[in-house]
Amino acid sequence: MIVIHFESVTHMQPPLPGCARPELKPSKSAALSINEVSCKSLLSRSGISGVDFCINPYTGCLHNCIYCYAIYMRRYSGHRENWGQFVDIKINAVPILRKELLKTVPGLVMLSTVTDAYQPLEKKYQITRACLEELSKTNFTVTILTKSDLVLRDIDLLKKCQTEDVGFTITTPDEEIRRKFEPYSSSTERRLAALRKLAESGLRTFVFFGPVLPYFSDREEKIEALFQKLKDAKEYELIAPKDKIKDQRY
Repeated sequence: MIVIHFESVTHMQPPLPGCARPELKPSKSAALSINEVSCKSLLSRSGISGVDFCINPYTGCLHNCIYCYAIYMRRYSGHRENWGQFVDIKINAVPILRKELLKTVPGLVMLSTVTDAYQPLEKKYQITRACLEELSKTNFTVTILTKSDLVLRDIDLLKKCQTEDVGFTITTPDEEIRRKFEPYSSSTERRLAALRKLAESGLRTFVFFGPVLPYFSDREEKIEALFQKLKDAKEYELIAPKDKIKDQRY
């Protein structure tokens, strides 16, 4: 069963009339700034409808998606590097979270909102996994949105937690486009395979179709191609922008 939720989702604006189709060019390689830092807090109130709290184990994200809305975080980070070229690892996240969970009324926690909790550095540092360990001891409910199939590593903990659902952002079925917009994230095929494995493990899953990319993923044939790939997945919910998906066939 596929359940579709239509939401008002901000998407990239197309060029002005008369402008040419944008060209995608891979970003130039640059040195990465990876830093271990101490945080004063980790469990933050969320402004997202239906979500009470958020946990961001990292500041910055090596997925380096060129459309990322979280680029505004750079101004608060003290970094001069471009977004996608630095990550601050909150090395003391677990003891801070443990204290905050004890004094906070349980609610729905999202991992993550201004970073990807399963970006490449998580494989080494395992801070997201450690946070899930702490959450599994509480009555907090967990929801996850990611672009990485590394989340499969934590199925054991997600089943121990009060997990609401686990979702993947998917913007396009075209791998060449995916590599240019989301260069260091898991491929669309790997995300779809992970979606199936999560559903088969008994976890509730969803797909967020967004942002809608003018010229690249907003045409009917592009949407049709993506939905053809999604149809083979197990039960999941689809969250899509209501102004872009109007055909009830989907």
